[in-house]
Amino acid sequence: MLTKIINENSISCIPEDSDDLIILRRVINKGDKIVGETVRVVKQEKDFARPDKGERVKIRLSLEVEKISLDNVLDRIRVGGIIKESNNELVPHGSHHSFIIKIDQPFNLLKKKWTSIEKKLVITKDRNLTFILIAIDTSDCGIGKLKGTHLHIMPNIYSGSSGKRYKTNFKIENFFEEISKALLPIVKANYQLIVFGPGETKKKFVNFLAKTQIGQNNEIKMIEGVDSSGEDGIHIFTKSKSMKEIISNSKLAKVSDIIDQVMFLANKKSRKFTMGLEETRKANEYGAIDSLIFSEKAIQSHDEQEVINFLNDVESKGSKVYSVDATTDVGLRVTGLGGIISILRFSVEG
Repeated sequence: MLTKIINENSISCIPEDSDDLIILRRVINKGDKIVGETVRVVKQEKDFARPDKGERVKIRLSLEVEKISLDNVLDRIRVGGIIKESNNELVPHGSHHSFIIKIDQPFNLLKKKWTSIEKKLVITKDRNLTFILIAIDTSDCGIGKLKGTHLHIMPNIYSGSSGKRYKTNFKIENFFEEISKALLPIVKANYQLIVFGPGETKKKFVNFLAKTQIGQNNEIKMIEGVDSSGEDGIHIFTKSKSMKEIISNSKLAKVSDIIDQVMFLANKKSRKFTMGLEETRKANEYGAIDSLIFSEKAIQSHDEQEVINFLNDVESKGSKVYSVDATTDVGLRVTGLGGIISILRFSVEG
């Protein structure tokens, strides 16, 4: 998340991914103020205008928060409240409005007083690299953007090499050029590119990419052992040992390691882990939680605000809290284990 401290009460925020939206949901509370641009239907006083018809206009307003909820789980946050100020005289102060917070949308968050955990959540910089995963073969190529524990996969790019009528005219360089054009809008400086897939095509593509602007501004790694291309190859990579080795410092690798530890402890019949909200809540009462992972199931299956308050309480005790979603295998695994799991510093009797 991009943030800038304006003064002791106000911080400017731009969420960059779904992890940032979860953080903002944990930070924004009733009574806070949101200042930003939004769209509202405004009824114009014009001759011959229909009295029941309004015009959608972009306005900048200050909204006092009354309600807040995750909308469609991780895609956006819906904030309902009372308009305190606006830059449009046709928008009445004191009326209600819903402000939608989405990825890449800037806004200011004002609080009467920021708690230490709120400041930590918003201001702490995510030092994890962003990884671009490229699963390539002569027939197709899959591209995925991995940041934190969220994976966004683009539609497959097909080379057209299969079929008799393409064999004489097919040039692999044209296919590589098409992939490079698809990468340009999503690759920024210092992103790390990881290329894999069956055969020798990946090596040829790495050599091709090294000569481009993308290759000159970013580190490129080629790995063996993932013998699938396209979207399937991307998913196979995120479950592989290669993933843990290549991106060992990433949040996804850390979360995957925690899940493996939980399964190991479960097989050993140890009491130094929890599954599900009730077990984890009890462990938190003793201050026993070392690391906690939760998925959207935890929020969907219980009172949303209750879960948010619980997560903040866990982190305030010095525990590490990670969110995951269904875009990766680790997110699906956590969901299958009740939506919340944790590793404990010490055993808690049942």
